[in-house]
Amino acid sequence: MRKQSYFSSAFFLSIVLILFSCNNPKQEEQKTPIVNLDHLMHLYDTILLPGGIDAGIVHIYSEYPNYSYEIEPNEGYTCVDDVARSLMIDQLRLSKDEALQEKYERMIRFLLFMQADNGWFHNFIWHDLSINKTWRTSLAEPNWWSWRAFWALASYNGNNPQLKDSIHKACDILSSNIYKTYLNSNFDMDNIQGVAVPNWLPLGTAGDQAALLIMGLEAYYKNINQDERALLTIDKLAKGILLTQKGDATNFPYGAFMSFENGWHAYGNMQAFAMLRAGQLLGSDDYTQAALNEINNFYPWLVEQNYLANFVITKKDNAFEMVKKEQFSQIAYGFRPMIWACVEAAQITGEQKYTDQAYALATWFTGNNPANTAMYDQTTGRCFDGIVSETKVNLNSGAESTIEALLSLQVLNTQCQ
Repeated sequence: MRKQSYFSSAFFLSIVLILFSCNNPKQEEQKTPIVNLDHLMHLYDTILLPGGIDAGIVHIYSEYPNYSYEIEPNEGYTCVDDVARSLMIDQLRLSKDEALQEKYERMIRFLLFMQADNGWFHNFIWHDLSINKTWRTSLAEPNWWSWRAFWALASYNGNNPQLKDSIHKACDILSSNIYKTYLNSNFDMDNIQGVAVPNWLPLGTAGDQAALLIMGLEAYYKNINQDERALLTIDKLAKGILLTQKGDATNFPYGAFMSFENGWHAYGNMQAFAMLRAGQLLGSDDYTQAALNEINNFYPWLVEQNYLANFVITKKDNAFEMVKKEQFSQIAYGFRPMIWACVEAAQITGEQKYTDQAYALATWFTGNNPANTAMYDQTTGRCFDGIVSETKVNLNSGAESTIEALLSLQVLNTQCQ
């Protein structure tokens, strides 16, 4: 049985609210850090793709101390994953500034260029602007980059009719692929080290990817095509995610949604957020409550562990046990999903405790972490790439860490308005 969460401690919450709340009347540096696009714009570049396509990209790697660009030898120098993430930043997506609007639309063109003939998306391009079609993280298949492209494209907020038409065509093709792949799959289960998991999600058991796909389908349904199949697919994916939830308020792993097979990892752990959205869209209290169970019980336990990067569970004698765990590395991508889930929970329930919980989690960015190091610098917009140990921080600041930090702070700054 776990000890009482410090999220319920009045003393802890008073410290959090003094140091990090938007309601705090103290000095500006004690408030929620601002969303600064400077470093993201440093990573941004304009390229001319084959066919004369004027596109925008985001460099993946930015190396300390000068934050110059680097290329990954097996993958490339920019990718759908990071460009699509960037397009979800409200200061870019909703901006009235013409220069930012141009960058936004150029990045949309990059995503459209990366859609393969089979309807899925490739992920990486090389410096010669050719698409990487061979490396495993760039194959045109139902995987992370296809879901991120889907969500970003379906969330398009511009007024360019030609671009909007291209987006709708791309999303229609992709949604057709999604329906064929997931609506026709069987409701089968796997058993991995005694842990029962559904086998009709992306990659069979990937609840984390299913959550991202739900967000793409929600945006597609609301903004492009109110096809009943989108709701049916969301419901089927949510049913699967529900079955990945293990433990309860008093039993390990305290309502955590497994990420893949019988393991949990912090990065991309967006199941609670997606289940809250699915619950609202479909009118399902079961989905909403399952998400709140993870937020109420698992998140506090995770904080008590000083955060974990991942763990694996097994089931023995009708109880779940941890058979492997790693505390590092800790990255911005491991915190943004939890912060978003807490803010969403606050908006749905109206309960202040979830807002407080979001601020508490976000103090990881300002130094409340195992390395006691501020990870985000609001004066530059940089976020360090991760905490490697209690004594070592990766001082690089690439696209993923930068964007995930901005997305984390975005929802908190919105709460302050």
